[in-house]
Amino acid sequence: MENITKPWPALWALVIGFFMILVDSTIVSIANPTILRELHTDITAVLWVTSAYLLAYAVPLLITGRLGDRFGPKRIYLIGLVIFTLASLWCGLSGDIGTLIAARVVQGLGAALMTPQTMAVITRIFPPAKRGAAMGLWGAVAGIATLVGPILGGVLVDSLGWEWIFFVNVPVGVIAFILAWRLVPNLTTHAHSFDWLGVALSAVGMFLVIFGIQEGETYDWGTITGPITVWGLIIVGVVVLVAFVVWQRFNKKEPLLPLDLFKDRNFALSNAAITVVGLAIVAMPLPLAFYYQVARGLEPTQAALMLVPMAVVSGVMAPFIGRLTDKVNPKWIAFAGFVIVALALSWYALIITPDIELWILLIPSAVLGLGMSGIWAPLASTATRNLPPRQAGAGSGVYNMTRQVGSVFGSAAIAALLNARLAANLPGFSTGGAEQAGGSGKALPAQIAGGFTDAMSQSMWLPVIGFAVGAVLVLFFAKPKQTVAWGKPATGAVPAQDAPVVDPAEAPVGAHAAASVAPDAPASGHVAGHHGAHAAPVAAAGEHRGAHVAAPVE
Repeated sequence: MENITKPWPALWALVIGFFMILVDSTIVSIANPTILRELHTDITAVLWVTSAYLLAYAVPLLITGRLGDRFGPKRIYLIGLVIFTLASLWCGLSGDIGTLIAARVVQGLGAALMTPQTMAVITRIFPPAKRGAAMGLWGAVAGIATLVGPILGGVLVDSLGWEWIFFVNVPVGVIAFILAWRLVPNLTTHAHSFDWLGVALSAVGMFLVIFGIQEGETYDWGTITGPITVWGLIIVGVVVLVAFVVWQRFNKKEPLLPLDLFKDRNFALSNAAITVVGLAIVAMPLPLAFYYQVARGLEPTQAALMLVPMAVVSGVMAPFIGRLTDKVNPKWIAFAGFVIVALALSWYALIITPDIELWILLIPSAVLGLGMSGIWAPLASTATRNLPPRQAGAGSGVYNMTRQVGSVFGSAAIAALLNARLAANLPGFSTGGAEQAGGSGKALPAQIAGGFTDAMSQSMWLPVIGFAVGAVLVLFFAKPKQTVAWGKPATGAVPAQDAPVVDPAEAPVGAHAAASVAPDAPASGHVAGHHGAHAAPVAAAGEHRGAHVAAPVE
């Protein structure tokens, strides 16, 4: 740990940029129907605005943490912040969908540079006794961002236009840069090797598979040009991804993906489960956003408010679920969470019609929040709980990367499914034409609204299946090696004062941390159990006064 006398100002400076990234992630989904209408495009193209960002975000994550360790996390964070802020300006100035997608790619690269540095700085400047509280603040900020994003997006789109969901990042980015420049310390650096071949293989493989899935309907799942076919791209992409895994197996230096981690049963299952969660979480809001704004003619702000019960209930329940996770086998909490979410989404899919009373749809939204609060914390804690401390940081980085990969595939899959169901329910239907009729305070005509609503409800079954698969996966969790009450360290457990500090190069690289909070941390920290749970910062694990810390297993 670095000897920093005033770590809290540095943390506050970092969470401003972190908050901006998270708000930007959630703010765009509510603006999709408006972007579709005003840029005169279609659903496939507008969903590339999300997919391109997620792809550019996910691929570099495992290496950008090492860049921070090699050149200094402050320097890499500031570079990423500049790129993200300028790309946000570019996004707002985009006059066509192609330019907007290109700008989102650059924005994703900036976010990928920033995100792991925030976690590394926390790990290195906070002493173990205070690190849990720092993680708690970080996670609480993530929770606020997930609620603020859609509502702020709706207000900006309604009042100033969709461009302002990106323009708003510019002044925030300038303030965040000044504060980080002044308050974040320069930390020592360490040499690392970089697996550039691994980066290239994973990027090419994922792009080919994602492009094939998302654009399949556009080319009728046939020929794209000359000998290049949709299925040919997908198959080549899968082969390249297999080659990536093989290379990781034989790379003896510093592989991007340490495959030895997957020998731990719970780690492997948690990664599989968080992958389907990532897929389902991205797929879930899109059919609802299009249903509310296109079929029902709600304004973006009104559509965002329909999802508020989910965020509120999950925020209220997260502290209780977080405490419960430390007292009972997390397998059963995660299983209940997955089942409740699947049931809530099934409820949505079965009852949405063009004329259902909107207040009724607030009920499954609240149930959805209850289920969500039971998923993030148990998965994050189980993922690395049985790993020896020396592998905890690397394991957390991999865990977050797999969630991001799931998100990329979820975005592509929901785009393909939405197009397929619209083609089946409304042959010859133009999504651009629908946007002219709906999404601007005017519902779709009755003769179209029924088929459009059916397409959206049928698309909801993709996230239902994702969460159902997750429920099955968590049933195979092995019982944690140690389940110890607070203040009663198990024999062989690592005492809190001796808990290892995770190497910052291996610090979690995720965008949204599910912080493990120390028992004396503020209750708000448990909010991270849901809202911020897109990574598993294990650095705080040692602060649990000896509880739940696996002894090194050589």
